Amino acid sequence: MIELVESWIDELNEAYKPYRQSCSVFQHQFDGFYGPELLRSSYFVVVKALPMPKMPELREAGLGDFLDNGDQLGGITYKNTYYLVPNGAKDLGIHFHELVHVIQWRSLGPRRFIQRYINEMQKFGYSEKAPLESMAYGLQERFENAFRPFDVEKEVVATL
Repeated sequence: MIELVESWIDELNEAYKPYRQSCSVFQHQFDGFYGPELLRSSYFVVVKALPMPKMPELREAGLGDFLDNGDQLGGITYKNTYYLVPNGAKDLGIHFHELVHVIQWRSLGPRRFIQRYINEMQKFGYSEKAPLESMAYGLQERFENAFRPFDVEKEVVATL
């Protein structure tokens, strides 16, 4: 199943390659939080509806609620590319949150990330109790209330 999900993600990211925008457009806003290399090699795409895999295997694994509630999310990250609905694209906090997930993908590697995310969704559902989401929400909150920058990538890697 992990291989199927990764293959779907690769096909999706390839299909949207012409539409993606580099996160380096946030260099000024995220200065001191994210390094230039991470921002240059991370992308976002604004879509009408978040792309979710339509795989019976994921439903059988108990992820139906997560898959069916994609319209309630502001964004979703697949490897180095995250997808945002138009309202989410206007929210710098959501961009920050999704970039945390980009680092998680990089640090864990695709297969370990997918397996861990599935396990967390099975155990906690899509909520701030799921550790990968908890990390992203917590760092997003710190960013939104920060008096000074902090190295997000260093914190993510240390926490994983």
